[in-house]
Amino acid sequence: MPRHEVTVEVLGPWSLDTGKRFWEGFTPAALATQDQPHQLRTVFRAEDDWTRAEVHVTQQGGAARIVVLGDGDLDQAAAQARRFLSLDVDARGWPEVARRDPVIADAQHRLPGLRPCGFHSPYEAAAWAVLSQRVRIAQAARVRDDLVRRHGEDGTFPAPRLLRTLDLDLPGRKTEYLHAVAEAALDGHLDGVTLRSLDPGEAVRTVREVKGLGPFAAELVVLRGANAPDMVPQHERRLDDEIGHRYGPGHTLAEVSEAWRPFRTWAAVHLRTLREERTHEISGHRAAQSARAPVLVEKRNSTVTGRVSRSSA
Repeated sequence: MPRHEVTVEVLGPWSLDTGKRFWEGFTPAALATQDQPHQLRTVFRAEDDWTRAEVHVTQQGGAARIVVLGDGDLDQAAAQARRFLSLDVDARGWPEVARRDPVIADAQHRLPGLRPCGFHSPYEAAAWAVLSQRVRIAQAARVRDDLVRRHGEDGTFPAPRLLRTLDLDLPGRKTEYLHAVAEAALDGHLDGVTLRSLDPGEAVRTVREVKGLGPFAAELVVLRGANAPDMVPQHERRLDDEIGHRYGPGHTLAEVSEAWRPFRTWAAVHLRTLREERTHEISGHRAAQSARAPVLVEKRNSTVTGRVSRSSA
C-alpha cells in the first residue's frame, strides 16, 4: 500500500498522550483500541476522494511524525489528519489565555497539552448530528458503530456514495437526512478546508443549508468537524451549566469567553471535558443503555447490538 511520511513542527503546547486519552473517551467517534502506548492510529475517509486512509502519529519533542497509508492523495490525507488533530493550529498564544483566566489555567493544568480532536471530517460530524437527534448519545453511538461495522471499510465510516443509497430503519426522517448529508459531502458543501477558511458564523450558515442540520448540528460540524479553533457554541446547554459551576452564578458564556480569544473552541472543549470527568452525565448511562433492546439499523436485516463508547466532550 502506498505510504507517505511527513514530520511537522507543532507550534505551542501539545501532548499526544493527553489527546489520545481524550479521543478514547469521545463517545460520538471514540478512538479505536490502540496497541502502541505512545502512538495514535486511526482510519478515516480522505475528503478528496473518500477513499480509506490510515494514519499513525507519534510525538518527537515539539514535532509530529505523521505516516499515512492509502490509495488516494496521501499529502492531502496528512493535511486532513493535522486538521482533525488540531496540529495545524499555531497555539503559542494558548498559555496567554491561562494568564487571563484562572479557570482556564486550571483546565490547562489538568489537561496538559490537550488539542481538540475527534471527528475526522465535517461529513462525519454531520452524520453524527443526524444520528444523535432526539436520542441518548450512547444509543446513537451504537447505531454509528453498527454502520461502520456493516458498511464501512476496515473501521471507516461509510463513504458518502454508499451512505446515500442505504435503506436504514431509523426514527423519523433520519435516513432522509443522512442521504442529504451524503449528497452535500459529494457536492463539496461539507469540505473541511473550505469551512475552515470561512468566518465561523458564515461556515455555520453554509452548513445549515443541508437538510436536517439545525443550529446545534451546524455548530457541531464547524466546531468539531472542521475543528475551527475560535468559536463560541451558542446552543450547548451543558457548557452553559459548566460556566455557572466554574465561574459562579450570574456569569455567562458570552462574558467569560471574551478572555478565551483566539481559542474559544479550545477553552470550551476543556471545560466540557472536565465536566464529564466530574459528572459522568453521559458515560454514566452507558451500562443501562447497552442492556436495553438492540437498535434497529437496516430494514432488510435489522436487529443488532454494538460497542458503546465511553463519554462525550
